[in-house]
Amino acid sequence: METVLIILFTLGIIVWIVFVIDAAIGLRRIDSLQQEPVLSNGPLLSVIVAARNEENHLRASILSQLGQTYENVEWILVNDRSDDGTGDIMDELTKQDLRIKVIHIRDLPEGWLGKNFALYTGSQAAAGKWLLFTDADVRYQDETFAKALHYFEKHQLDHLTAAPNLHAKKFWLRTFVAFFLFGFSYFKRPWQANNPKSKMGTGIGAFNLMSKKAYEAFGTHERIKMRPDDDLQLGMRLKQEGYRQRIVTALECIEVEWYGSLREAFVGLEKNTFAGLNYQVGMIFFSIFGVFVTNVLPFIMLFSESSTIALLSLGNILVSGIHYVMIIKRMTVFSPILYLVLPITALLFIYSIIRASYLTFRRGGIVWRGTTYRLSELKDRD
Repeated sequence: METVLIILFTLGIIVWIVFVIDAAIGLRRIDSLQQEPVLSNGPLLSVIVAARNEENHLRASILSQLGQTYENVEWILVNDRSDDGTGDIMDELTKQDLRIKVIHIRDLPEGWLGKNFALYTGSQAAAGKWLLFTDADVRYQDETFAKALHYFEKHQLDHLTAAPNLHAKKFWLRTFVAFFLFGFSYFKRPWQANNPKSKMGTGIGAFNLMSKKAYEAFGTHERIKMRPDDDLQLGMRLKQEGYRQRIVTALECIEVEWYGSLREAFVGLEKNTFAGLNYQVGMIFFSIFGVFVTNVLPFIMLFSESSTIALLSLGNILVSGIHYVMIIKRMTVFSPILYLVLPITALLFIYSIIRASYLTFRRGGIVWRGTTYRLSELKDRD
């Protein structure tokens, strides 16, 4: 067993060093939207917001957008079969600004996830040169649209996505969000979206801006109509097919409360955990094993009676800590000190994977926005 651990931890250090070098190079490619000049005027921007039962967040989100310094904007608000006050709030907002249009969806066609159909429906009513797909709980600083459009035009892009400030009030939720971004960075390497030679892309639901021409040429949301991770898939597939894409940080421009509590985070991840693992059972076990070995086991074996294993464990902790600090300082406003509870947070993340996978199999599918989608449908129409 000692030999196995020595080999495992030695390889771990090598892998972490590779990750650190990759991140150091990649993070330099990610610009900050806050530093971008503004585009004072230009073609029409269509902002498309799909909302289901978002009465607690919708109004504040839209009001934060209506004061944008870039004024040539229309809003397409799509009420996705809400049974709370979401639809009424949308109708009220049309009286405050004539640029707002509202679409009420009553029924969901077969073969579509609700959010994806709502975004697609909104895009069909949009008249703008650019389409911005965003969520109903996102808040914007006044110059965000103007800065994003200037960046978009300067780099002649087809797609721009922005990493927002993921606001979290409670300590353990902050650690969970930080760990999610940390893990996402070394599994998905989002900075590769800015490398024109790479086929790796990304997309973030809070801010997916693209030209309408590229969106229609790509095939619209019909291409991903049964993907619960629609935002990520949209970006990944666009880049794979050669569309010009970039990711920026927008920590001072865009804010979203990802989840209100750790429990809400667990529930929210039910819908896309298995999809993110490509619906493969083997990937569930691989992910659990990988997270445990890289983020929990070194902290345990730090107290090993074997000095070699203890030193190798310390090496893993130090190098992974460097990677963690690099990601957290660049992609969030959280303190890197959260790394001190990393093994506990990693165990929470493992629990979320097990919980989401178990519920998916027990239900035979996922529950998203109040609608149940069978696993067989999700796999067949992927």
